[in-house]
Amino acid sequence: MRMRPTLSWTPTEELSPGTTDLEPVADALSDGGVLVLSGAGISTESGIPDYRGEGGSLSRHTPMTYQDFTADPQARRRYWARSHLGWRTFGSARPNAGHRAVASFERHGMLSGVITQNVDGLHQAAGSEEAVELHGGLDRVVCLSCGSLSPRRELALRLEETNEGFAPVAAVINPDGDADLTDEQVGDFHVVPCTVCGGILKPDVVFFGEAVPVERVEHCRALVRQATTLLVLGSSLTVMSGLRFVRQAAQAGQPVLIINRDQTRGDRHAVTRVALPLGTALTALADQLGIPVDDGTAGTG
Repeated sequence: MRMRPTLSWTPTEELSPGTTDLEPVADALSDGGVLVLSGAGISTESGIPDYRGEGGSLSRHTPMTYQDFTADPQARRRYWARSHLGWRTFGSARPNAGHRAVASFERHGMLSGVITQNVDGLHQAAGSEEAVELHGGLDRVVCLSCGSLSPRRELALRLEETNEGFAPVAAVINPDGDADLTDEQVGDFHVVPCTVCGGILKPDVVFFGEAVPVERVEHCRALVRQATTLLVLGSSLTVMSGLRFVRQAAQAGQPVLIINRDQTRGDRHAVTRVALPLGTALTALADQLGIPVDDGTAGTG
C-alpha cells in the first residue's frame, strides 16, 4: 500500500497560540506512564533542520519519494550523491539537551516508551533504550531485492572508494540527511549495488509516499494503549503516520500534551500545547522534577 505524500498542512479552524505553562506536563511525568512521540523539532538544536518549522527544509526542498527512487535510476543516483555527502555531517550529529532529558525521564521510570519520527538515531545515542524508530534509521541500508540489511558506514566506505575525490560543498543538509546539490555538483556520481545479490540499495527509512510497515504501526498502537498520557515533542503532526497515534489516544480518553513552538495538526486533540523550544522546555521540566540530566560530556551514548 502506498500513501500520497503530505507535505503541508493549513489550519481550517482557529487554534490556540499555545502556552508557556509546563505544569500539566510536569504532573503527567510525575504520575508516570507517559509515551513520548517525537518529531524533527527535537533535533534542530543538534544542527539538523526540521521540515516545517520556521525556515524548514520543505520551503526549498522536495524530499525524495519512494516512487521516484524505485522507478528512476537517475533519481537514485542524485539521491545517493546528496545523501552520501549529507551523511558526513548527519552521521556526526550529537544528542542535545532535549534528547538527554527524554533519556533521563526514561531512566527514572516516568516514560512507558518513546516513538520517534526521526531517522537520526539521536534518542538512542542519548541513552533511550526502547525508542521505536517509526520511520526507520539512516544508519542502516536495505536491499530492495533480497532484503539484506547492512550498516550505513560500510556503504559510505564503498561509495568513498567508488567516487574518489567527490567533495562538493552543500549549502544545506536536510532532515533526511539529503544535502542540497545541483546536477553539476552531482556530476557522474556512481551508485554501488547490494553485495549479496546486486540489487538496489535504499536507506532503511520510510520515504515520503511509502507506508510504514504494518507490524511497526501495530506495535506503536499497542504502546499508545498501554500509556497513561501521550506527550508529543517537536512535531507538526502533518503526516498521518504520527497523527494517527494522537487521534487514537484522544479517542480513548488519554490526555495528549504537545510541546511545539508552532501550531500542529494535532492541537485540536490536545489538552495543551506548550510553545517553547524543546531543549529549554525539557531541561526546565527536569529541573522542576529534580531529575539530573547528562550534560553531554560523559560520553557519546
